[in-house]
Amino acid sequence: MEFLERARIRIEHWISHNDHHQEDYSAFAGELERAEKTASAQYIREMIEINARCTECLKRALEALDQ
Repeated sequence: MEFLERARIRIEHWISHNDHHQEDYSAFAGELERAEKTASAQYIREMIEINARCTECLKRALEALDQ
């Protein structure tokens, strides 16, 4: 398998991995809120936003492979 094919597979895996974690993080933030740990939940939600930006970078990297 050539390098660019492996790179595509790796980046696609990371995107999928991040998406899965986003769901877990959001659910956990909700649990923290229900436990009245709003400050902790807020930090988790801030991390969710950062992770979403990371995923966007990965998507742009994937698109750039075709250029």
